[in-house]
Amino acid sequence: MEQYRRSGHGKFCPHSDKVKMSRARKLIEVDLPIDEINAQAQREKSIRHGHPSTLHMWWARRPLAACRAVIFASMVDDPSSCPQEFPSKAEQDQERKRLHELIKRLVKWETTDETKPDAREIIHQARYEIARSIARHRGETAPTDPADVLEYLHDNAPPIHDPFAGGGSIPLEVQRLGLRAIGSDLNPVAVLLNKAQIEIPSNFRNQPPVNPAANPMGMLVGKGKRKESIPWRGTAGLADDIRYYGRWMREQAYKRIGHLYPKARLSDGTEATVIAWLWTRTVPCPNPVCAVPMPLMKTFQLSKRNQYWIKPVVERGARVSIEFVVQNHSEGVPQSRTVSRNGAICIACGTAMKLDYVRQQTRAGNMGEQMTAIVAEGDRQRLFLSPTDEHIKAAMDAKPNWRPQNRLPERALGFAVQAYGYTEWQQLFTERQLTALTTFNELVKEARQRALTDAIEFGFDPSQAEKYADAVATYLAFACSRTADSGCRFATWQSVGDKVAHAFVRQAIPIVWDFAEANPFSNSTQNWTAQVEWVAKVVARLPANTNPGQAYQANTATLRGGESDFLGESGPVIVTDPPYYDNIGYADLSDFFYVWLRPLLRDIYPELCASILAPKQEEIIAAPRFENPRERFEELMGQTLKMIRRNCSDAFPSSIFYAYKQQQEEREGRTSTGWETMLSAVVSAGFEIIRTWPMRTERSTRLRALGFGALASSVVLVCRPRATDAPMATRRQFLDKLAEDLPTALNHLTREGHIAPTDLAQAAIGPGMQIYSRYSRVETISGKPFTIREALAAINQAIANYDEQQEGEFDPESRFCLAWFQQYGYRPGLYGAAELLAQAKNVAIKTLEDHDRLLTAPGDKVQLLPLDKYSPKREMPKRTMTTWEGCFRMAYHLGREDGEGIKGAAQVARSMRTNPDSVERLARILYNHYDRADDPANAVIFNNLVTSWNDILTAMHEPAQPTLLELQ
Repeated sequence: MEQYRRSGHGKFCPHSDKVKMSRARKLIEVDLPIDEINAQAQREKSIRHGHPSTLHMWWARRPLAACRAVIFASMVDDPSSCPQEFPSKAEQDQERKRLHELIKRLVKWETTDETKPDAREIIHQARYEIARSIARHRGETAPTDPADVLEYLHDNAPPIHDPFAGGGSIPLEVQRLGLRAIGSDLNPVAVLLNKAQIEIPSNFRNQPPVNPAANPMGMLVGKGKRKESIPWRGTAGLADDIRYYGRWMREQAYKRIGHLYPKARLSDGTEATVIAWLWTRTVPCPNPVCAVPMPLMKTFQLSKRNQYWIKPVVERGARVSIEFVVQNHSEGVPQSRTVSRNGAICIACGTAMKLDYVRQQTRAGNMGEQMTAIVAEGDRQRLFLSPTDEHIKAAMDAKPNWRPQNRLPERALGFAVQAYGYTEWQQLFTERQLTALTTFNELVKEARQRALTDAIEFGFDPSQAEKYADAVATYLAFACSRTADSGCRFATWQSVGDKVAHAFVRQAIPIVWDFAEANPFSNSTQNWTAQVEWVAKVVARLPANTNPGQAYQANTATLRGGESDFLGESGPVIVTDPPYYDNIGYADLSDFFYVWLRPLLRDIYPELCASILAPKQEEIIAAPRFENPRERFEELMGQTLKMIRRNCSDAFPSSIFYAYKQQQEEREGRTSTGWETMLSAVVSAGFEIIRTWPMRTERSTRLRALGFGALASSVVLVCRPRATDAPMATRRQFLDKLAEDLPTALNHLTREGHIAPTDLAQAAIGPGMQIYSRYSRVETISGKPFTIREALAAINQAIANYDEQQEGEFDPESRFCLAWFQQYGYRPGLYGAAELLAQAKNVAIKTLEDHDRLLTAPGDKVQLLPLDKYSPKREMPKRTMTTWEGCFRMAYHLGREDGEGIKGAAQVARSMRTNPDSVERLARILYNHYDRADDPANAVIFNNLVTSWNDILTAMHEPAQPTLLELQ
């Protein structure tokens, strides 16, 4: 690689030169294309094949798109900090727009595919822009060759450290952008995931597979007849070996335990491979005359698509018993469930009981299990069959030769099964599931030995061959983890998709009454080969042609057990995703996998797998196992952030992802939240909050399904170390500065940034807390501290004041309607009160009723027309339309089934004689009204109007299309 010359100098700049980076403003501190970033983050939720989230289960992962954007924007200069290159505001805006366009391409999922030239080019452009910003402040010219850019970043860019690495999204995207990634975590499972994503791949970049069946001509790319062979690129060779040894493991496992998984016999005498056996839990009926093992069924439906269901048949002989027969809907309809949160009912005698009885029986060891149905593979369809003695006996014959002996935690976040008699990890699996898991675990070790032998024969030296075999074993161990997730007593059968759903559909292990036991040797959902393929597809897409990363285990609050890289000369850039107060019990949940991974990988990672269970006493969460969990969380999070503040880079902002959870708890007469706790810790640690960015990662359909009008996922806090000589301020000085600066920031957020109303309160925390956190201390007149809680309340009040100021832009009729609405809603009010308000707003009630038709005024009452009265069937007025009517007509089009969506809203916008932007501002005010009234169903209607505003304006300027009403 060529040495780099300092611009304006004729000397070489060797790596040993110490150049102090200036504290230039970065793009993330000024502006981001947040809508496009959020759209790609939401889209990512629908992408499965090759996505790192499918490598191994972890909870609350941040979307790759959001991480990639935050990291890039944290490293790249904002044009305003480069006045010599971009002296005018117009030039700065143009350059910022260019960088935004690059981010929009960069955050797309397709950019992560290194086999595609376009994707490689976009990644190279992003790396070059980072190198260009680094070089700018070193007085150098950045290289342009991709390999040289990588080396330049390695030698000159600071490392980026995520001290709460978790599932590894942040370190992975750091590495993809060519930067040195450091990921640390207390949890050994998290560290394993990070090693698998940022350490292993680059060690074997462009390495051909070593297995004897590999194609010596290279990897195949393309589709159909257009496939061609090219040299093995990236981690494709490693992925090919994972598939090969995974297939070998399946063959060997079937030889050893295949007899435990018999085929289903069909009525025509043929056989079919079983996909899953369905089971229900039972407890004895409390009626002594009955005493039947009572099935606890949440549903009797097998398939919504094929209309199959389970019919319970009560046999009343010497002893009452219940058998199950599979039926289709031509033979009747399924009965309702037999268990709920309130209790259960016996389907044999009709005896009802409370759920406490069920818990009592399960804790006493009286819980049983009964097979209810068999699902088999048919010709492009699922076959649903009744249980048989042969299949029941096969399940009972399993005898595992090993089982995890560890006990479940007595109290933990996300666990409910202990109340039902489950006290040990082994109890979460059937005997047949334990047998399968122990068999596959034993075969991982044998597959590693085969990979070692093949690697040496391929030409690896013994040391390199050992590392390669360890890598293959690590990824195959993850396939075992995936098998445990879908092969336990808490996996369920989904009648909508006709498939087995894994246990961790959310961050908890709740009680499951009827479960599905997947067949690892089938060709359908959740089989062993599919689990291996999920892992291999992720590995094939991991970035390998980049700078190596580092993952290690450390106590985040003290960095005990960490590496010296964190305390580097200039300090790392911090981008992290800390635990969310009391949302998730990471350590306890991860033991589900660790009890299997530890014996499997202990020889490969002896220090990482030294503890019997994942460390818990040092975990920074507000878990019930701790005394005073809230105070403990505040203390440890504060220690962590202070350590980060002491050692982080001064030249770059630190970014903290944090999930917003509006959940309050009463303690000693005051209210507290995890969100307030985090802000307090950040400010107390000595950080100044520069910006906050709402990162919406849930699909909009999911939000509507929940009827939820709050922030979908998380907020990014962009922080800088606060100056050591920062001044103090009084409460009045803070409030005055807030009143002076916040309206300008809100104008930018709403009118330029188009931040959704659901996100505005969180986005406004940035400029509000920037004012608060720039002071070393804010005091009341009595000398007491003005707290974060009080500052947040002041920010919210400033937002409310801002909303009131926006009302001045409305026409008088709309100002009247808004004021009346805020007092009465759609309820009738006295005519006299309305007339007084109308006089103050300079409008006439009669005009509002007859001409504008915004209200009704029969007799002595006045009532605003509700949203449903603004149907498209209502004739569009020929006069100037008020902001109020325009807003409600557009909201109807977007929020009602007979509305015409964007097209209908655009038609309304064209009909307005006043500036239609006032509609968007009114919609924000109406959203806030419903949000404060705890009415998410109505709040989301006006939130959707705001979030659709750019689309409405675009459609407004397109040629008008006739509406459905006009076509009729």
